[in-house]
Amino acid sequence: MPHLSMEYSANLADHVDLTGLCRQLNATLLDTGFFEPGAIRVRTLRCDYYSVADELPENAFLDASLRIGEGRSETDRQQMGEALFACLQAELAELFETPHFCLSLEVREISRDLSWKKNAIHPRLRAKSPHTKS
Repeated sequence: MPHLSMEYSANLADHVDLTGLCRQLNATLLDTGFFEPGAIRVRTLRCDYYSVADELPENAFLDASLRIGEGRSETDRQQMGEALFACLQAELAELFETPHFCLSLEVREISRDLSWKKNAIHPRLRAKSPHTKS
């Protein structure tokens, strides 16, 4: 159950292909080998109201948060984070050419006892291409 949510400053909308970014990050999560395709969720949340650093209008941010089910080692979580952060840096490289962009990523575990799920996508995708990890 990887859920990758990205909050971004509204001024990025004209500079970033957010659909393409979501697809690249989805592929990156799948390529880690830790997740089944039916478990992956990648989404963006536009922030229309924000204040960044010295409040210059060109200042922008993207803050990503990966939530995963508990039980993976710290090494595995670090590998996930490194793969995602490398993808984000590559996809957003042009933004780093100016001194007005900041990027962050956090990996968080979700307690099994405090998480409820029902997924009708898993059976369909498992019938096509079984994976051993969820």
